Formats: sequence, structure tokens, C-alpha cells
Amino acid sequence: MNDTSPAHGPGDDAVAQAALRLLKAVADHVPCAPVRDLIGSDDVKAAYAVQELLTARRLEAGGRVTGRKIGLTSPAVQQQLGVDQPDFGVLFADMSVNDGGSVLVGELLQPKVEAEIAFVLGAALAEGPLDAAQIRAAVAHAVPALEIVDSRIADWDITFADTVADNGSSALYVLGSPAKPLADFEPVEAAMTMKRGEETVSTGNGAACLGDPLTALGWLARTARDVGDPLRAGQVVLSGALGPMVPATAGDTFTADISGLGSVSVRFHASGHGHSQEGATA
Repeated sequence: MNDTSPAHGPGDDAVAQAALRLLKAVADHVPCAPVRDLIGSDDVKAAYAVQELLTARRLEAGGRVTGRKIGLTSPAVQQQLGVDQPDFGVLFADMSVNDGGSVLVGELLQPKVEAEIAFVLGAALAEGPLDAAQIRAAVAHAVPALEIVDSRIADWDITFADTVADNGSSALYVLGSPAKPLADFEPVEAAMTMKRGEETVSTGNGAACLGDPLTALGWLARTARDVGDPLRAGQVVLSGALGPMVPATAGDTFTADISGLGSVSVRFHASGHGHSQEGATA
């Protein structure tokens, strides 16, 4: 932070330094120290400023945005991190993994898996009241999803600002099947069971996601519009974990079943050529 930084928060130099620290962790494939020493542990504006710098860098390198992920939707996790709101990160095309596909563990740092409901938008959420009726009407369909989260910060030692700066601790995502319109599926009523092999390792339900996954989508729609980058038709939204996340290691296969919706799976392996990826996403 330089001497011209405002007294009430970090300046541009601190934001840039935090972004560089996270980029170095990726480049060196070594988790880094938290960035809260630079931007504070709960400065929302500074944390998203770091995320925006990293997003811009990824776009400059040819990345293509496919949607957003919502995190910190569980009251227990919010309490753990001392926050009272969710967060979001940006999804890119190269983060998409085929249903039933494989992920090279060595490409990640400290991965964990969580089961979610993903929404694919049929309409933009840029205008209007963004109320519950509009949010529901904008959803083309829902699909079961796995999010593979990862932290560039050593030992997952994160505060709210650390995870936001680190793109919501995102890594990869897997969309399952079938795709169901909301006329045929009610997200809040869904029950989730996730297995590692034959062992049940996580359970939960739609109400665990901010009370209703559609409530989470509404929060994101309003927040994204407020920051000037509203949700667009065709984008994917990972609405938040339905149950606890589980660490992943080589040899693991995870399968999540979401009642009324369907299932989705992914494998982790120790060697090969990276993750099996969609050529394009919805």
C-alpha cells in the first residue's frame, strides 16, 4: 500500500499486489499466503477489485465467460467466516468438465467437491424488478452439478476477502443431466446425496442453499447488475452447495444424486492430460 492510499481501505497498489500473489500461486503451482494482509479480511470492494483484475487477465489470455458461481450460501459457512452474505466468482469455458469425465489432480492445488443445482438462463437478468417471479421466469432449465473448488491460499486459510479475491475459490464445474424446466422441478424441495465410490460423504437439500437456490440466484442477479455486469441469457449459474464439501484425491469418483432432477459424476486421476472438457458450454 502506498502513502496515497485512502485511510479507510486499501489502495490500488494493495489490490494489484494481492492479484499478483494469487497469479504467482497459479504459475508456481504453490499455494500462497492469504491476501488479507494487503486488502483486509472483510473489505468487500477491495476483494472484488482483486477478482476483477484476475478476470481481466484471464479474458486477455483468451478466456470466455460462461456464467457465475455463488458461494457462502450456507449459514454455517457464513458463520465460520464471520460474514452475513454470499459471494460470487466467474465461470470460464475452460472450467467445464464432461459429466462422468476425469480431472487430473495434479492440475489443482487442494481440491474439494460439492454438489449443487445449476441454472441455465433463458433470458438476461439486466432490467426490471428482478423479483422472484422474474428470476424464476428467466431460468431455461436446471441441471445437477458438481463444483470442484480449490484455493490458491495455503491450507484453505481464508476469510471472506481471501475467497472473493481468489474468484470464489473456484476451479472446475461439471453439469449433469437431465435438464429440467422449473415447471417440472422445484429446487427448494430437492434432496441431495453425494457418494465417493459407494460411500455417502455429503447430504443436504435445497433449503440449505440460502433457504432456496432461487433465492441465491436472485441475490446474484441483483448483485451482478449492481456491479455493472448483469447475468445474460445462456449463462450457467452454480447456485451454491446443497451439503458439505469433501476433499478429493487421485482415484476418487464422486457421484451426486439430486431428487427430482438427476445425477452427475466426475473422476480424479493422478496422471494423464488434464480434464475432459466440453468444447462449449450452454
